[in-house]
Amino acid sequence: MANIIINKKDDIVVKLVHYFVTEKDYKPIVVNGLKNEIWLENMNNDIKIIRLNINYIHNNEQLNNDLRKVDAIRKNIKKKTYIFKMKVLNILIDCGENVTIGNTEDIESVEVKKISDIKKNKFVNEYFPDLKDKINSKKSNVIDMFKMTEELNDKTVKDDKKMSKLFKNGIPIITYILIFLNILIFILMLSPAIYNDFINLFANYYINIQNGEIYRLITSIFLHGNSVHLFFNMYALYIIGPEIERYYGTLKFLIIYLMSGIIGSLFSAVLTTSASIGASGAIFGLFGSLLYFGFNYRATLDSYLKGQIIPLILINLLVGLIVPGIDVAAHVGGLIGGFLISYMLGIKGFNKKNHNIHGLIMTIILLASLIYMIIIK
Repeated sequence: MANIIINKKDDIVVKLVHYFVTEKDYKPIVVNGLKNEIWLENMNNDIKIIRLNINYIHNNEQLNNDLRKVDAIRKNIKKKTYIFKMKVLNILIDCGENVTIGNTEDIESVEVKKISDIKKNKFVNEYFPDLKDKINSKKSNVIDMFKMTEELNDKTVKDDKKMSKLFKNGIPIITYILIFLNILIFILMLSPAIYNDFINLFANYYINIQNGEIYRLITSIFLHGNSVHLFFNMYALYIIGPEIERYYGTLKFLIIYLMSGIIGSLFSAVLTTSASIGASGAIFGLFGSLLYFGFNYRATLDSYLKGQIIPLILINLLVGLIVPGIDVAAHVGGLIGGFLISYMLGIKGFNKKNHNIHGLIMTIILLASLIYMIIIK
């Protein structure tokens, strides 16, 4: 075993991949049609994409073609992630002597013929200051290679276990309780006299909100005007509720639902002059929550989001604009609220502190703005 010779390029690649995956939480991206390239992403890092190219680049023309390819893939990832600015660290392992490494605004290329090259690079040191300490410059032996490979495998297994827990089916208790409460309240409202009393006491109306009856922002999301209104909202909750409850956990799901409903009610109070009722704002909040989840798990849900969820949201918003009597403001508010609250709370087992802080700040700004607009309306 001691006589096995470790290829120089393999040594560099394994060390770099090991560092980015185990130390910086990058994850592999599957890019079809490419050979001898490794693509890694971490949307929570300033450098969101890292690409390692092991192919031989023998002249500047080939390098320029390679950069165009990298830029095309970068733009494709941008479209999927809805990120306006995305910088790529492009690591070139095998370049000819006459190749002149150039950079663009969005692609920082680094030639690495030995580990010390990347350790000395100014750009890499700015964004990954611990790299020079974490990666050993000495050439790895067989034992080192086995150890790094084992650690990479362990990281993959841990990530797979997290994913399996996330998608594991369970009983969506809160979803069923919410459906039960909505149906129960609707049954209690069947008498015309009681119905009018409920509307007068608990519906969302901006004048009552201005007078301090804040509770209406939440009580209104449990009221429905008729059986058709109730059926469509509860059917949507039955379909999407269990997914969100599974992805975020029961407590976070309840917070997302209620806060989305409140933000939807605030939007309605600001943008309309009539009383409003219904769980639509909270339901659209769950759509917003699913959008946030899909953003973080594009590899798993990309086709599902594009093929089903986004079209469903757009169709519902369009129907609200066409059909009279539908509170579109509550739908839009709930959608925005659901996304921001999910951003603030984080997905079950996958919290990111910077997401939590940014989500909290944006939610506070949104709530403060809506409350101010109601006061001056």
